[in-house]
Amino acid sequence: MNYYSINKQAPNTSFKDAVIRGIAPDKGLYFPETITPLPKSFFDNIDELSHNDIAFEAIKQFVSPDIPENILKDIIKETLSFDFPIEKLNKNISTLELFHGPTMAFKDVGARFMARCLGCFNKENTNQVTVLVATSGDTGGAVANGFLGVKGVNVVILYPSGKVSDIQEKQLTTLKKNITALEVNGTFDDCQDMVKQAFLDESLTSNMQLTSANSINVARWLPQMFYFFFAYKQLHKEHKDIVFSVPSGNFGNICAGMMAQQLGLPIAHFIASNNANNVVSDYLKTKKFSPKPSVQTISNAMDVGNPSNFLRIQELYKNNFETLKENLSGYSFNDKQTKEALKDIYNNYSYVADPHGAVGYLGCKAYLKNNPNTHCVFLETAHPTKFLDVVEDTIKENIDLPEQILKVMDKKKKAIKIDNYEDLKSVLLG
Repeated sequence: MNYYSINKQAPNTSFKDAVIRGIAPDKGLYFPETITPLPKSFFDNIDELSHNDIAFEAIKQFVSPDIPENILKDIIKETLSFDFPIEKLNKNISTLELFHGPTMAFKDVGARFMARCLGCFNKENTNQVTVLVATSGDTGGAVANGFLGVKGVNVVILYPSGKVSDIQEKQLTTLKKNITALEVNGTFDDCQDMVKQAFLDESLTSNMQLTSANSINVARWLPQMFYFFFAYKQLHKEHKDIVFSVPSGNFGNICAGMMAQQLGLPIAHFIASNNANNVVSDYLKTKKFSPKPSVQTISNAMDVGNPSNFLRIQELYKNNFETLKENLSGYSFNDKQTKEALKDIYNNYSYVADPHGAVGYLGCKAYLKNNPNTHCVFLETAHPTKFLDVVEDTIKENIDLPEQILKVMDKKKKAIKIDNYEDLKSVLLG
């Protein structure tokens, strides 16, 4: 499989080079040249397939021939070492729990897959690769954990000071080894802008091999397809019109779901559930894509004012607004509505959601008003204890801390404070 830049001004390249580069020389995101749907027999027999078998068939075409099939099977086995259960709230709404991995966030799947791909590529390589990543919350911890101790890979994580939860900060600042955390005096968009600037800085890139572990990287983005297949396997016997409500920040997760649909997965519709950072839900009303500075909310992983992966979604639909709108609805909810949803889910279903899942739940309810015969699945993208203060204060209950969280609570934070791009550059050049 070859990949092209969606800016169309860079040479096409292999999966391996797309992963190592992260972003194309013309600043564009990489996109697969072809998407070949899976055969009907795959879906007919999906109940007989394991998670590993499903993931292998879904991703195989996108990584071949750079990763041999036997190695790909090992990578998948190591990536998917935890469960992806569905919890049913009522006859119309279920939630897909994506927080059973080591850092209790959906990003564990992409981070673990990408780390193992880079480890495979680096096996015979003596050169160091520096993974540079901006995080608005869970990406940092998932990437730090996924890449910890990977040979030949250094990881530098930028996060906005005071704008991630205490537990999220612990998960990305306490691992040490090949992980460096940079605490940025600014917003997530400032962090992301610095990362993009570094990739375009020839005085850096001529001295070191940089790549990104944000969902702009194809190896982080594509494996997120897996759990849409897993959800379908659990639901398809009982429900025909399955809709996914995805809490959306940088739009990599929902775009991966759309890729699963392109492979033939029978998904009826997608809902982009936004917080106050509502660039895409506004676009679906106005046809105008107008990035704006991000605003801070209690669902902080979605605090993105210029979602990179929405460009991939537009590419997937060949920049046809009407075709996209047939398959995507968008809704935006504020913090007050999010807290009301947390209470609603807890009081009515005895289920403790996190703020991102609560936004997804609100997206389901909004969509079901006009589409009552569908079954809507919202993605519960992080464990509620990662947002302990907000959740406990809202539902008025104490939540037990799981083992993955307890392990980091008493560890000492180690982060370098930076203010601007020049500070980042001096850290990278050492």
